[in-house]
Amino acid sequence: MSLEISRPSFPGHSHRHASETNPLDKRVSSPWMRLWKAIGQPAAGVCLVLLITAIYRHAELANETTVGFTFLLAILIASAAAGLRTSILMSVAATLAYDYFFLPPVGTLNITDYRDWVALSAFLVTSVVGSGLSAWARRKTEEAHCRRREAEQLYDLSQNLLSAGSPDGLCSSIPEDIVDAFGAGAAALLLADGETVFHSPGASHQIGTGDLKASLDRREVLIEAGKGLCFVPLRLGINVMGSIGIAGTALSITTLEALGSLVTIAIERARAVEQVGKIEALRKSERLRSALRDAIAHEFRTPLTSMKISVTGMLSDLDFDREQCRDLLAVIDQGCDRIDRLVGEVSELSGLESGEIEFDFKPHSIAELIEAALADCKSALGTRPVEHEKAKEGVAIRADLFWATKVLVHLISNANLYSSPGEPITLRTETKNGFVFFSVADRGPGIDQTEADRIFEKFYRGKQHRYSIQGTGMGLSIAKAIVEAHSGTIGITSKPGEGSVFHFSLPIDRSQEVGE
Repeated sequence: MSLEISRPSFPGHSHRHASETNPLDKRVSSPWMRLWKAIGQPAAGVCLVLLITAIYRHAELANETTVGFTFLLAILIASAAAGLRTSILMSVAATLAYDYFFLPPVGTLNITDYRDWVALSAFLVTSVVGSGLSAWARRKTEEAHCRRREAEQLYDLSQNLLSAGSPDGLCSSIPEDIVDAFGAGAAALLLADGETVFHSPGASHQIGTGDLKASLDRREVLIEAGKGLCFVPLRLGINVMGSIGIAGTALSITTLEALGSLVTIAIERARAVEQVGKIEALRKSERLRSALRDAIAHEFRTPLTSMKISVTGMLSDLDFDREQCRDLLAVIDQGCDRIDRLVGEVSELSGLESGEIEFDFKPHSIAELIEAALADCKSALGTRPVEHEKAKEGVAIRADLFWATKVLVHLISNANLYSSPGEPITLRTETKNGFVFFSVADRGPGIDQTEADRIFEKFYRGKQHRYSIQGTGMGLSIAKAIVEAHSGTIGITSKPGEGSVFHFSLPIDRSQEVGE
């Protein structure tokens, strides 16, 4: 087992971003390109030297200094493009051609002259320096390309990790996400606080659980080049919360450390989100229990107290006449009805929220719904006028008539309770965007925006009328649940001192037209 800092080269390395691979690498790997690199490039370099020699020899365009600089430029270009071997061969050929054709005495090969050695040294130095700079530039370019590619892979991985839900689901998906992002052969995750190891498909045969547990004792990236494995610690402060094992990929130390930090942050974020969700659920549950206690304390205790007083009076052998007994029995009857209504509303709301209630969606005319609701509200409205326009002919809603009527009945009854005596209730309908919008307007005291935002919460009742008007605070919650089950919306528009307008929508049925 050895720890290496340099970039490893794992066997069987593959990468998801195959389109970003340098095309020259593929060509060099072919036999023809290897032959070209071994023989063709040096031969082309020598031919270039001969071409320069022929041009300057026959054209007589320049002196020997210009010829030397031309040879230097050609060798520099060759060292950058073809490498050191070709440039050295060109240096030797250029030295010989320079001495034989351009240095006096022309036509003789006198390599002992110091000018020949200066020229050869200049050519060789140019070859070595040019090749070295070219190789360094290519290496830096490749490293920059790899870093950019790995940064893109880390970004893609971060999008998958940060969109995950529960910590368990995240941990189970991390190994496969790593394999997909980096083109690895396999990946595995072990958390220090548990014994469960999360593997990508097939990773259990390549990455042993024992190796993962052993890597928990280290705080640095561990690379086993011989096995093609690397282990990345998940550090959280001074503690190591887990380890990731990766097989079959070659990543830099920097990328592996960034990967460990990214996975650590993602796991901690998922845990924090889950904890916040639990706290919010507990807070809502506590608020619901508190509201339920208040509702029970008020809605149950009030009728029970009246019933208890009436029954106690009748059992105390007091001398009640027939009319007084009738009044006491009426109080008991009203209390029973009130408790029965409360229990029924709780049962309805529970069934709607749990999805136990099944709706019978059928086409119904708008007039049919309005007439059914007004018939149910007739006794409660008494002499109060209800202004409503004629329903649109030929427009049908798709709804469960029984439950849709409940919504309209509750809104009309609610407007009746909060409207001033003698003031009319206005009922309107409007067709828009595939829905029929119903609105019920009263001319009561209205409510402010703060209460309007909470009016559809379970057991919530307005502050001004909480004790002056009977109610359980569940009617609007039930209406909202029914409307949403019909794929509609419900809301309120109110202005203190001018009244409120409750509105809800039901979808239009396009299968058939229903007239009045």
